[in-house]
Amino acid sequence: GQNCVVREESFDFPYNFGLTGMVHFTDEIMPVLAGYRYGVDVLQLAAHDLTGLFGCRDRDIHMWMRHGRQLMDLKAAQDNRSDSAVADQLRRIRIVLIGTTHPGNIGATARAMKVMGISKLYLVDPLKYPHADATARAAGADDVLKNARVVETTEEALEGCSLVLGTSARLRSLSMPQLNVRKAAEVALSEQGDQDVAVLFGRERHGLTNEQMQLCHQLVHIETNPEFGSLNIAQAVQLVTYEMRMAALGPSGRAAPPLDWEPVDVGQMEYFYQHLEQTVLDIGFLNPEQPKKLMMRLRRLFNRARPDQNEINILRGILSAAQYAKSGSEENKTD
Repeated sequence: GQNCVVREESFDFPYNFGLTGMVHFTDEIMPVLAGYRYGVDVLQLAAHDLTGLFGCRDRDIHMWMRHGRQLMDLKAAQDNRSDSAVADQLRRIRIVLIGTTHPGNIGATARAMKVMGISKLYLVDPLKYPHADATARAAGADDVLKNARVVETTEEALEGCSLVLGTSARLRSLSMPQLNVRKAAEVALSEQGDQDVAVLFGRERHGLTNEQMQLCHQLVHIETNPEFGSLNIAQAVQLVTYEMRMAALGPSGRAAPPLDWEPVDVGQMEYFYQHLEQTVLDIGFLNPEQPKKLMMRLRRLFNRARPDQNEINILRGILSAAQYAKSGSEENKTD
């Protein structure tokens, strides 16, 4: 009747209550409704209207309803704490789209991200952005688009990141460490420190270039049907961000790095690689006429090793000492 109104929306109970016995309203139904508190809104409920139905007194009904509300409040508090913990783990995930040609893919990516609780979107030299197609495909994830950062180079998009994962098909000429999406999510969320973790997605038709792959510590491969593995960018982002969220919701028994381990951001690693290349040139180890794949292999070695800040300082000190010794040797020859 008008004095007992419940607004209801579609939802599924986790199990079938059945009709063969008595169901306890407080112990059975209220906890389930608590899990769907956004889909059920009790506008007005007259306790005496339930008295005849349950064969009990008003006082009992009031007591049950009060207890049910307490259960719902407790469940809400638990959910809020859980949501906060998950959000805290996902706040460092940075999705980077490189050279996206269709603005609709940017909008669909924003939608996929928001659904999974990830908000940091970086766009490297998009062909068309902002654009109405992006807004339309975002389907409500306008805040992700509004806060998206547009940059000109991949290096700019990676500033402040200590770990870079690149999505790519399997390589043929030079193998690099590759993870499936589930393992990549575990690696990303176990990254220590406060710096971001970037996940790179290349241009729609060609993916990441070799140069962009070299900026990655590890590559991420999405297992698909070997006879048809075509995914658009938004689909790939959805799969990656889903696994990120599942990893954040799962158990936390991950191996912890040493207490003095301090991650190195991408910018510092690039300075190290420049220093390394110049040193191997100075000491005559690298022939500039026939470089082959030496620097690419050295990058792979150090990306796999993940040296920390102290180790990078030591390595650069060794490089400087080698350069100094080489220059001193040449001066002695001149004298």
